[in-house]
Amino acid sequence: MKEMAEVKEAKVDALALAEERLLEANGLRLEDVSSTLSQVQTHAVDEADVYFQLRHVESWSLEEGIVKSGAFSIEQGVGVRAIAGEKQALAYTDDLRPASLLEAARTVRAVAALGQARRVDLRRDALPPARYPAVDPVGTLPAPEKVRLLERLEAKARALDARVEQVMAGLAASWETVLVARSDGTLAADLRPLVRLSLTVIMSQDGRRESGSSGMGGRYGLTAFDEAALERLAREAVHQARVNLEARPAPAGVFTVVLGPGWPGVLLHEAVGHGLEGDFNRKGTSAYSGRIGERVAAPGVTVVDDGTLPLRRGSLTLDDEGTPTQPTVLIEDGILVGYMQDRLNARLMGMKPTGNGRRESYAYGPMPRMTNTYMLAGSHDPEEILASVERGIYAVNFGGGQVDITSGKFVFSMSEAYWVEDGKVCYPIKGATLIGSGPEVMQRVSMIGTDLALDPGIGTCGKDGQSVPVGVGQPTLRVEGITVGGTQG
Repeated sequence: MKEMAEVKEAKVDALALAEERLLEANGLRLEDVSSTLSQVQTHAVDEADVYFQLRHVESWSLEEGIVKSGAFSIEQGVGVRAIAGEKQALAYTDDLRPASLLEAARTVRAVAALGQARRVDLRRDALPPARYPAVDPVGTLPAPEKVRLLERLEAKARALDARVEQVMAGLAASWETVLVARSDGTLAADLRPLVRLSLTVIMSQDGRRESGSSGMGGRYGLTAFDEAALERLAREAVHQARVNLEARPAPAGVFTVVLGPGWPGVLLHEAVGHGLEGDFNRKGTSAYSGRIGERVAAPGVTVVDDGTLPLRRGSLTLDDEGTPTQPTVLIEDGILVGYMQDRLNARLMGMKPTGNGRRESYAYGPMPRMTNTYMLAGSHDPEEILASVERGIYAVNFGGGQVDITSGKFVFSMSEAYWVEDGKVCYPIKGATLIGSGPEVMQRVSMIGTDLALDPGIGTCGKDGQSVPVGVGQPTLRVEGITVGGTQG
């Protein structure tokens, strides 16, 4: 993408721009931030940080050719945090004057017994390489052009099939400036663009109505949504609706299941990924607690969380504690080798932070969260995997799901799936759900495809009331003996 040409500029200017937008624009100096940290960082406080954030958000939705909604908002604020042992205190405000910072500092000091304040001197160290361009997607196009983009997308979907009855399209863009200062002297900044384009179509035939959806997004400008991208989204949504119009009731039972590449990695994210976050493992509430070095998946299964992938929705140049992101191997050839960590849980577990400390906004404290979590490719051709199935299901796309972190048990609905018999895809099925346990499913992976793919950039993850953008991915997988809930006995 041409947007990557601007990444070098973002790396050079991020800290200066963040100071200008978040400090100078509000009459603050870097000395004010140092003073705030010094007030918090007593001898009884293990660590403290100050998190500034400025975010512009715009969204548009179109339904039946009519603009149903349009919204624009600006959010600005600062969160001051103190950590003492396992305890955290957070005070936040949208008032960025020096007096408000000091008041927040006095509030969070209550997390520990009072002690003598220690001076904190902030350093302007070199930032890690930017993973996305310093481009403001909200200002990329004027509002009328954004609406016309959605109108073109709707027109393309309707032109593909006369059975298209209803079209809903949505566009969202945000531009975020983050400045993080820590009591160890770290000063870091990030400039984060984020866009998402989504499409849902409803088709009808002989009294039956079915839907199909598609979407794409990432950390770049709106110019990525060119005519080729619009055509691809329209084809994908209409194809899914067509398939569902022809779908037969899903069988119920225990079957071999082939999971398609890309978005089906959401099952890996929910059923396995959350269980590998540091806080759950420190507290002993994860199915993977205390199991480093043990086999937790079939041979060949390697799972990675990587926030450094260019332009990806789940990527971050640095996390919300100022730690650079990195590729973190979680499961290697079936063996559990690591967890995703923020600073607090890493310190308490005697491990290193992995750049996974994330928060929804300045009004929340950070916690260990996924970025882009995916399984590496294997050695089997995807066609070979399908051809190996005597009787089973090919799950191409998933809808919603639920998971219990402690046990790893999950339920996921399939939005596009097919019955496979004698190695051939026979017909689409509807109403199928996968039921099982994440740790058990990982043990039952028998074939791993060569076709690793990441999702199109549409994922959002919720945890403890906070939502953050994430990415998922995997190659085609054959999994033995998964329980399938269906509509046909």
